[in-house]
Amino acid sequence: MEAPDVGDTDILTELQARGLVQDSTDLDALGRRLAGGPVTLYHGIDPTADSLHAGNLIGVLALRRFQDAGHRPIALAGGATGMVGDPAGRSDERVLLDPDTLEGNVAAIKRQLTHLIDFTPGATQAALVDNYMWTGDLRLLDFLRDVGKHFTVNAMVAKESVRSRMEGTEGISFTEFSYMLLQAHDYLWLNEHHGCDLQIGGSDQWGNITAGIDLVRRRTGRAVHGLTWPLLLSAEGTKVGKTTGARVWLDPDKTSPYRFYQHWIQVDDDVVERMLLQFTLLSIGTVAGIMEGHRAAPEHREAQRVLAREVTALVHGAEAADAAERAAALLFGTPVDDVTPAALDAVAGEVPTSAFARGDLEGGLDLVEVLAATDLVDSRSDARRQLGQGAIYVNNRQVGPERHDGPLTPADLLHGRFVLLRRGKRRHHVLLFG
Repeated sequence: MEAPDVGDTDILTELQARGLVQDSTDLDALGRRLAGGPVTLYHGIDPTADSLHAGNLIGVLALRRFQDAGHRPIALAGGATGMVGDPAGRSDERVLLDPDTLEGNVAAIKRQLTHLIDFTPGATQAALVDNYMWTGDLRLLDFLRDVGKHFTVNAMVAKESVRSRMEGTEGISFTEFSYMLLQAHDYLWLNEHHGCDLQIGGSDQWGNITAGIDLVRRRTGRAVHGLTWPLLLSAEGTKVGKTTGARVWLDPDKTSPYRFYQHWIQVDDDVVERMLLQFTLLSIGTVAGIMEGHRAAPEHREAQRVLAREVTALVHGAEAADAAERAAALLFGTPVDDVTPAALDAVAGEVPTSAFARGDLEGGLDLVEVLAATDLVDSRSDARRQLGQGAIYVNNRQVGPERHDGPLTPADLLHGRFVLLRRGKRRHHVLLFG
């Protein structure tokens, strides 16, 4: 059966086709609610760092998918719950952050979210909220009376995220044990103040989500909904992006657009289809077509190339994605005929560089001396030896015998500033002339 495109189906069917539904409340009831008019939904992100990471993209793009289908998304930055720490998916206690650090993290995350979901005024305008706003001044006695009394310790201990920690060697502190109640209170507050009646998250959040559903029902009598997607796990079986796991940041100062691009282009064949479905906005039918071509010639890794371009463009913009793609091609030896300054800047950010004055080129720079000043060779004699063996490339052109002692000149400059040196297939060095 042909996979449906976004425009051919409802949002719930689309999410199922993308593999983004694991746990949910009554799917039929949720489907009727989604079909009955715009739904306000939320997804929470704890600001444990001053940047989102690759693992956060599934949830943020899920909000975007709902928004594109006509619903109203809320991104919740957990300034309050971030002070407590979510025990879900962890085997040890989270290091608690101070208020100033959390405030800075929340501000940084908010800036990144504005590039991924639409906050312009309109019927589906996204909202950014920080749960510290309604939790920071909450009195303990009020919280215990209005929230705590609706939960039994038996029910809380039965939640997998709590039970697994209690069965471990580290145990669980009362601080993290209370996290579930704080998140449940978030759902109640958003339901009462924003009409929110759907919470989404990774499958490790199911216990917290159902706690919120129960609290809303007990306090208001209203039926609200929850939906989770399967966790994205590393090869070691840990949640990708958790504080203890490998992280690929959305902040370009933490993970450059080039390295971000490389992360996606290196994914394995057995997960690339899932990645295309869950980390891009390509239609399901388009992904099916890409995978058909990929399976016919997997050695070309076209599915990975599309994935890397699409996700890098979503996060860093089309220009940065193009520069990262061209930089990757340069480092693999493609001709420099159509190389852009942005691509060369990207290369210079990833390999060793040396700075020279532009005037140094006027009389010519001895190539042996230049090589000896880089990390490509060990000495002048090594430079001559590598040149004699044809192992040295200038701007991805092999240096021939006639140029063993030839100088670098202004004619070698790319865009008036760069010279790309290479030894063999993998070792690079950029000369920057200013």
